[in-house]
Amino acid sequence: MDIIEPAVSDYLLEHCTPADDVLRDLAAETRDAFPDAAGMQISHDEGELLTMLVRLTGARLAVEVGVFTGYSSVCVARGLPKDGRLIACDVSEEFTNVARRYWARAGVDDLIELNLGPALETLRALDRDPVVDFAFVDADKISYPKYYDELVPRLRPGGLMVIDNVLRAGRVLHPEGEWDVAVSDLNDRIVTDDRVESVMLPVRDGVTLVRKR
Repeated sequence: MDIIEPAVSDYLLEHCTPADDVLRDLAAETRDAFPDAAGMQISHDEGELLTMLVRLTGARLAVEVGVFTGYSSVCVARGLPKDGRLIACDVSEEFTNVARRYWARAGVDDLIELNLGPALETLRALDRDPVVDFAFVDADKISYPKYYDELVPRLRPGGLMVIDNVLRAGRVLHPEGEWDVAVSDLNDRIVTDDRVESVMLPVRDGVTLVRKR
């Protein structure tokens, strides 16, 4: 499902801060090395949005659920201050080995703590004090509600969570598969959660911004 016309999509990409060599090379290597999975990588305009949101929130501690080859990690880490920290969660050593190389090339590897293993275990091991400033969720959709439940209590007041793929290519309108049902149910829950305020944006496959009250 194309939310916008392809020509408009190209225009959007042409009118945001352009990708540098690190991001261009990372995108190209991901397409070449993992052609069947490359669609999991965020688009460049979404990456620039992440960097800007991290900077606007003044985030120092960020969490990422779903690293893949590291494009979003680079974008989030670039928005952090020099003494910031990004806790990155993924289960694939193959994908994150690529990410590690590009984190180093981007000069943000010292800001990123990679946790290989089930993200829920990593999140549940975090202090429950509300100290997380920023979170980006882009992993297995069936677990989205569980990630949300672990992250909201740990967000500081004013902290921001960004949830990707909330439209599921339009399938949330008539969900059938378990991934679509999980995302649709979470979308409905978020708008009734009085702990947060939210807005869903038609960015690529849908992005929801969730701000802790």
